[in-house]
Amino acid sequence: MKESYMVLGLGRFGEAVSKSLYAKGYEVLAIDEDEEIINEIQNHVTHAIVGDCTDESVLKAVGARNFDGAIVAVGGKIETSILSTVLLRELGVNFIVARAATELHGRILKKVGADRVVLPERDMGIKFVQSLASSHIVDMIELSEDHSIVEVRPLPSWIGKTLDELNMRKVYGVTVMAAKEGRDVVVSPRADYKIQEDDILVVVGHNRNIDKIREK
Repeated sequence: MKESYMVLGLGRFGEAVSKSLYAKGYEVLAIDEDEEIINEIQNHVTHAIVGDCTDESVLKAVGARNFDGAIVAVGGKIETSILSTVLLRELGVNFIVARAATELHGRILKKVGADRVVLPERDMGIKFVQSLASSHIVDMIELSEDHSIVEVRPLPSWIGKTLDELNMRKVYGVTVMAAKEGRDVVVSPRADYKIQEDDILVVVGHNRNIDKIREK
């Protein structure tokens, strides 16, 4: 059975999340007060309804507690996002992601029941700075405050050497999960995998260890 998610609020962030989840094969229910927005997105999600995210009867009617998770995407409307998060938690939704407008807003959302808080503008800014700060980091996904998965271009000293010779876990404290060779991806590459100049390595590790690579 497919995992299912509710998305409350269809601004740019909510719309992008809804369409992305649906494109990846998840069941998606999108809710927004604007009928025009609902009409525009209805072919890009499983279900789309016009409704007030802070109306408990609306959330009960759609069976909120039966969804695997909910994304409260109305970050710009602070009161609405807080009330929606509280209601979802009271209705028994297992996993709640809430968009915050500020750090303080995010702390409040955590206190009232959000399992994870997203600050899109801040997170995009951090990601942009990280990409500028190092020519080796291609992309980065934060797993937690301390750990990330990154795509890394080989350092000059890595080219032509095997993973066994480089001993990435001991030297850098990171684990190589995959290697991209053009369009081909080698998952869990063997110790004798030899790194080429055009490769991209996918590694996971503590952020302080990833910084060792970024600083090279």
